[in-house]
Amino acid sequence: MNIEGFRAELETRLIIEKEYIMQELSTISDYQEKLELLGKFNEKYKELIKRLAREEGIDLNAFYEAEQSADSLTYEKIILGKTMSIYDRLADELYTEIGRD
Repeated sequence: MNIEGFRAELETRLIIEKEYIMQELSTISDYQEKLELLGKFNEKYKELIKRLAREEGIDLNAFYEAEQSADSLTYEKIILGKTMSIYDRLADELYTEIGRD
């Protein structure tokens, strides 16, 4: 598995999801409902990882063979570790937009 390719594809798809949520944000006036969109974005992140893994034929529960430590990590943990910064950045951008309204 090419982690960097996976990461790039996930980033592209998350940006698209963020844009959809931002469009939805413009139709909501209640602040609490707007905050709930952050949870929706988090769920999209998890769903996209699973979908991309299926598309790539990756078993997220399998151990990542490139890891040479006693504490073998699963593909899921490796992917989360490599992609969390993307999610954090986009979620922060979304939160900033929520605060502006």
